[in-house]
Amino acid sequence: MKTRQQKEKDVERLHQTFDQSPNALLIGFQGIKVGDDERLRRDLRQNNLTYQVVKNTLAIRAAAGTPMEQVKSEFTGAIAVALSKDDPVTLAKVLSRWAKENAALKFRAGIVEGRVIDVKDVDALANMPAKEELISKMMFLINSGAQRFAVALAGVARNLTVVIDQVRAQKE
Repeated sequence: MKTRQQKEKDVERLHQTFDQSPNALLIGFQGIKVGDDERLRRDLRQNNLTYQVVKNTLAIRAAAGTPMEQVKSEFTGAIAVALSKDDPVTLAKVLSRWAKENAALKFRAGIVEGRVIDVKDVDALANMPAKEELISKMMFLINSGAQRFAVALAGVARNLTVVIDQVRAQKE
């Protein structure tokens, strides 16, 4: 059994983790098989996501002053917290895929960029393109305007050259 000091250190570590991660999903996992849990953890680790089973009383204390404080009422029963520092879409995609394959995983609450989202919105979040893909699309759109402008500008110069050449040919 842990001593009071060990529990206080656990609360402090958990508080730092909650504070540094503005994106989180609370998951009920009662009934999940050990092998499935290990594969889930491995899949989350490969995507640079954090997954931690928490003791409810310690998690409630650790949530004070963090975005997790908004969902502290959900810390009941067997609960795990999946966290992401910068990519809520990948977090939602990985966990939604696992929830479809394993009925034991149930979404209890979600936080994106420090704001509470409805559990129903997790699927919508999972269907969004990844952050890198969105950035790529934005860069394409920005670049395509400049590219079209350059083509149009080159067309004017090309047409002027053709007209001058035709006038020269006519005078000869």
